[in-house]
Amino acid sequence: MYANSMSETERRPPWVPEGGGEGFATTVMAGISPPERIAQAGAPRHAPGVDELVAGIFSGERSLVARAITLVESNAPAHRPLAREILCRIGERPGFAHRVGISGVPGAGKSTFIEAMGNHLCDAGRRVAVLAVDPSSSLTHGSILGDKTRMETLSRREDCFIRPSPSGGALGGVTRKTRETIAVCEAAGFDVVLIETVGVGQSEIAVRAMVDCFLLLLIAGAGDELQGMKKGIFEIADILLVNKADGENRIRAEATRLEFERVMQYLSPATEGWKPPVLAASSLARTGIPETWRAIEKYFAHVEADGRFDLRRREQAIAWWQSLVEQELRARFLSDPKVAGLSARLEREILAGRLAPSLAAEELLQHVPA
Repeated sequence: MYANSMSETERRPPWVPEGGGEGFATTVMAGISPPERIAQAGAPRHAPGVDELVAGIFSGERSLVARAITLVESNAPAHRPLAREILCRIGERPGFAHRVGISGVPGAGKSTFIEAMGNHLCDAGRRVAVLAVDPSSSLTHGSILGDKTRMETLSRREDCFIRPSPSGGALGGVTRKTRETIAVCEAAGFDVVLIETVGVGQSEIAVRAMVDCFLLLLIAGAGDELQGMKKGIFEIADILLVNKADGENRIRAEATRLEFERVMQYLSPATEGWKPPVLAASSLARTGIPETWRAIEKYFAHVEADGRFDLRRREQAIAWWQSLVEQELRARFLSDPKVAGLSARLEREILAGRLAPSLAAEELLQHVPA
């Protein structure tokens, strides 16, 4: 139907009063009738099977690596058998990569630092995978996943793969499936895996159990010596780096570096026999980046020489196994209809103030099979 075939009444919006006259200029313009059948823009997207995904992982095809990670990260019950088979198949031909965890306070420039470090490594002939964990909203459970936009140059390199993932509310600065994602990237032939954590402060301890080297980014003015001497994330760091040491901030950054260098003398190192160095760099000016990587290589040489590297990898495998068992036991327990009904009733009792949380937990756990 075209506009000139409409009556004057049909051309008036419903909010125009009867007899409104020409004082109301808004009119309704009718469109055309849609065709009976709308042609599809293209063929349906091909869904690769396990064989194709595994072959794509081993050949390093980034699109198939990304789709395999999507399956592995999925919590959908329908995807579990596929993800399990993928992990079993790549486990027969495991890859090897240096795993480096990167954390720091918000605003420390983690993504910009990874952009600079990743380009430095690619220029040196390394294949780099970046796993960027983005915080999920506690209200909507959504994530922006915008870290990749701050790695514009690195994201265009053929020898680099960047995967942003939502934290999904998991504590520790990483996702529940970060270990599985690392395994896929290593099987794809990436020899350096950089893991950017959420960056919430001193609670990101879980990443220590899945990386070989932990790098903590600092910025000038983010805290005094007392803040630095607190237990937690500072004690698990293998290397500390004061970022944004450029321009007028260079002098303050150097003062911060010396300050934390003094502080680290009073903390026990995360790795026996290793004294965590405190460095300074500028991700924008690309200064201090090669020196930082040399410090990381020196650290790897140290832990590989005394056998601590292999020991830590075995400990990480045990921690991964225990985590998977705990997650599956919890999921199976809470999916039982009787337990789910009892859990809902106990939750109402707690909210009404008629039952203490500790007693409710004890009552629920009585249904755990002996």
